Amino acid sequence: MTIVHVLAGPDAGLVWHHGSPVAEQRALEAGTGVVDWSPSPGVGRGVLTVTGPDRLTWLHSLTTQHLEGLGAGEPFTALVLSPTGHIEHVLHGVDDGGTVWAWTEPGRVADLVSWLDRMRFMTRVEVADRSDEVGLVWVGDGVDTPGDAKPLAIRRSPLGGRELFWPREAPLPEGVPVGVWAAEAIRIAAGQPRIGVDTDHRTIPNEIGLLGTHLDKGCYRGQETVARVHTLGRPPRRLVQLMLDGSVDALPEAGSPVRADGREVGFVGSSSRHHELGPIALALVKRNLPVEATVVVTGVGTDDQPGSDITAAQEPLVDPEVGLHVRPRLG
Repeated sequence: MTIVHVLAGPDAGLVWHHGSPVAEQRALEAGTGVVDWSPSPGVGRGVLTVTGPDRLTWLHSLTTQHLEGLGAGEPFTALVLSPTGHIEHVLHGVDDGGTVWAWTEPGRVADLVSWLDRMRFMTRVEVADRSDEVGLVWVGDGVDTPGDAKPLAIRRSPLGGRELFWPREAPLPEGVPVGVWAAEAIRIAAGQPRIGVDTDHRTIPNEIGLLGTHLDKGCYRGQETVARVHTLGRPPRRLVQLMLDGSVDALPEAGSPVRADGREVGFVGSSSRHHELGPIALALVKRNLPVEATVVVTGVGTDDQPGSDITAAQEPLVDPEVGLHVRPRLG
């Protein structure tokens, strides 16, 4: 078995694949896979906790999600926005009845914990970065935990299976080891964006399908922008899935421009090779780009040879006209 690690980008240090990306994708779909998303402190996803009697009402007031009355074991995704509505942080979490356990994207946990800590004021909450002693492990429903090892919390994943907040000193659950290649392929095929990978500093929730955003709740930072765009419709950009031309043996690099008729209309976020769909990617493109338009991206080149252009068809994930003023065209 050949283990290959990711060398660059937010997932640097994680396993790219364990020798057979296709078999690993099938293991994820079968519920027998295990993905170690944070194998060591500072690598991969970061873990934090929020404790105290005011934790849910406090997070409710700060984030885009409706968290008052959240039931124990109920998963959530919530965003922290700038005053102008741009996405700054994401929390994927669960409350166990006494503690909110959450994970965030690589390299972001320290800044998120610092910001949350500054927002405590007189509220009865405590925020802690737990990444030194706790990692995040995804397991399929067919995977059992080994021996006496038990997760500190369990979150149902929107992609199926369970996200375990796993003590670092415990052995990993026994299943088919799965790398980033396969895990990302499954996520991209499902049209689920990653904050900071498929988004940039200008992204508002409306552009990615209001991920982690609840429209019927009290005021929070950035709400005015979200509500205005939802009411009037037509967000500046929209998330799409790109079905890349498989005859080109390359994938686009994150951040690569998306072009149509010679002009730049957006950028690529994440990409991977799906065992059935072939090469796929997520991209943010201008709202007014026709949904039937073919676009072009550039594959990663080498020092000796520039990257090749790759044509791609769009699969819209966000309706260009979405908003209260129209009937949504996409389910």
